[in-house]
Amino acid sequence: MKEKKLMLLMFIFLMIISPNLSYAMHIMEGYLSPVWAIIWTALAIPFVIRGFSRVNGISKEDSSKKLLLALVGAFVFVLSALKIPSVTGSCSHPTGVGLGAILFGPTVMSALGVIVLLFQALLLAHGGITTLGANTFSMAVIGPLVSYGIFKLLRKSGANTSISVFLAAALGDLTTYIVTSIQLAVAYPDPAGGIFASLAKFLSIFALTQIPLAIVEGILSVIVFNFIAEYYGKEDGLVEGIH
Repeated sequence: MKEKKLMLLMFIFLMIISPNLSYAMHIMEGYLSPVWAIIWTALAIPFVIRGFSRVNGISKEDSSKKLLLALVGAFVFVLSALKIPSVTGSCSHPTGVGLGAILFGPTVMSALGVIVLLFQALLLAHGGITTLGANTFSMAVIGPLVSYGIFKLLRKSGANTSISVFLAAALGDLTTYIVTSIQLAVAYPDPAGGIFASLAKFLSIFALTQIPLAIVEGILSVIVFNFIAEYYGKEDGLVEGIH
């Protein structure tokens, strides 16, 4: 009964915050050369494999966590499909991966993240197949690692749980866009200033929209985390982060 109530309330919450699904800032299909597409894919694959192994293990250890895994995946899907125009005509969006990294660990989000990115590429023209590795590495590998590390560090230092969740989600979101900017900069260095000039350009482009989005994602993550904790309770390890 508790799980059914959680599913219903989370569904209502996600429907309320759900945007009109549209194009957003995953690196689009064909934008990276084959060399860079292969490099980023190769870097992401080990984390994705480990992630699917962790998902399988969690499902076998406690079948009640399957619903929570699905809800975390839905949270990522909804937030990462949110379109916010940037100053150059490109778009930014939240990632949603910080919450899942806090609850289940970073590699689980690598598995869920690649599923979300694949569905968005195939169904929403959001991202692409050739850039799936690059998008996975930035949003589903590095972002969750940073969120998880920050959360564990803050909790170990005695910081308030809500503050820890907020900073972990917000900074994980910002890190994703730093990595995306690096990916774009190394693929398209500035003719005059090289990679660093190109990186500065991409970072400045996304900063105006991504910083407010990171703050919003942090707040939403705190709301959802506290909501989940109310139903699963401290005894299940949610407040300390299960991993």
